[in-house]
Amino acid sequence: MNRKQKMIKLSAKRAKARLNKHTPPTIKKYVSKAERAEQQAKLAAEEALAAKDDASADSNVDDADNTPAT
Repeated sequence: MNRKQKMIKLSAKRAKARLNKHTPPTIKKYVSKAERAEQQAKLAAEEALAAKDDASADSNVDDADNTPAT
């Protein structure tokens, strides 16, 4: 390898090392009490809706069994 090629190779290695050095931050964003309460309320509403849907689906199955045959 000539001198110019060595310099190019070395600068490429340094650039790659610089890129590898940067890692995404591991610190999580602060969540305020209001945001936390809002998330909990949303989760509770989704669970209630899912429970309601399950209950209505179960009652629909029961109604189908009790229908008279024509």
